[in-house]
Amino acid sequence: MGDFYTDTRFRVRYAETDAMGIVHHSTYIVWFEEGRSDFMRQIGVPYSEIERNGYYFTVVDVKARYILPAVYDEEVVVRTRLVEVKSRKLSIRYEVFRASDWTLLAEGESHHICVNRAFKVARIPDGYFRVLKAHCACGK
Repeated sequence: MGDFYTDTRFRVRYAETDAMGIVHHSTYIVWFEEGRSDFMRQIGVPYSEIERNGYYFTVVDVKARYILPAVYDEEVVVRTRLVEVKSRKLSIRYEVFRASDWTLLAEGESHHICVNRAFKVARIPDGYFRVLKAHCACGK
């Protein structure tokens, strides 16, 4: 698959902004999650299916770097890439762009550990692992 990514597009909602109409910093983490969920759906392994099968990709670390502010009613795009897949771990990279001119507004990364229903670290099931590996921009 090479450099597979998804673009998740939406408008900044009023509730996501502060009194100045600028997106609150914590909102970007929620946007990363939206991008991650969309990515997983598009590659054919939605979180809902993974969870029904008794597994979770628990967030163990998340980082964000803010470059320029997003503002109320502006359309943004969250570009999401899977950049690492190991037997028990995923790493996902995000870029948030202003849709009108593709200006980079923020970027970040999250790291996830696979756990089972008992919240014990587990290997990613083979079927999911193969699909994730096929859609990974690993080493890029």
